[in-house]
Amino acid sequence: MKLIADSGSTKTSWVLTEKSNIIQQITTDGINPYYQDENKICETINEQLFTKIESINIDEIYFYGAGCASPEKNKMIADALGRFFPTSVIAINSDLLGAARSLCGNNAGIAAILGTGSNSCFFSQDEIVKNVSPLGFILGDEGSGAVLGKKIIGDFLKNQMPKDLSRLFASTYNIDTMTTLDRVYKKPFPNRYLASFVPFMSEHKSNKYVYNLIYDSFTEFIVRNIKQYDYQKYPIHFTGSVAYNFKEILSEVVRKQNMKLGNITQNPIEGLVQFHK
Repeated sequence: MKLIADSGSTKTSWVLTEKSNIIQQITTDGINPYYQDENKICETINEQLFTKIESINIDEIYFYGAGCASPEKNKMIADALGRFFPTSVIAINSDLLGAARSLCGNNAGIAAILGTGSNSCFFSQDEIVKNVSPLGFILGDEGSGAVLGKKIIGDFLKNQMPKDLSRLFASTYNIDTMTTLDRVYKKPFPNRYLASFVPFMSEHKSNKYVYNLIYDSFTEFIVRNIKQYDYQKYPIHFTGSVAYNFKEILSEVVRKQNMKLGNITQNPIEGLVQFHK
């Protein structure tokens, strides 16, 4: 029995498989060792995952997660999982490797994540050959839900949003400057909070202001990240909720940049199940 997980900052998708058959699918809160300590991670695993599968004997666990980019952070996740699954073989890898394996399979290509955060790489022979650091939502993460949210909430609070849309935004979210500053600078998971404004953008993506905001952010992602790979030779694949929900705009940006568009998927987990057959 195998347990495969794809974890972002907002949610984690878990799939239990046996002989390539999906037995059970579970969604929990996101797990990110950069924002949570081991006790918090264990709390999420215990309350939202373990209670649902504790009677099942799991031989192997493959965990792909945001923030899993160093031995120290990977060990934190492995130790947390090991508390509940002490007899399982546990492999921890980055969400970027998970996305690349899911999107490219055994082929070379450029893989990109556009979810709460963003990331990208050139992938070949089951390895990440080159990676432009995403730098997080303060310095980078172009095209991500956190950055889209940062842009729209900033425009709202600085009176840069069109008045009709601003009224709709105000009626949808009961926010003010001090509440926003507190959530962004003092509370945990500020990226998750900023990405919570993406559903509003999805609902109003035909609005010229919203469309241009998304289009410009995707263009920034392409220019500052994807153009550092051999984009003229290989297709560019995307996964993540933001990529999937705004795939028409994303496709237009890729086309305008004269690049070859590959797959756009909502979640890497299905491709990872195929990869781990």
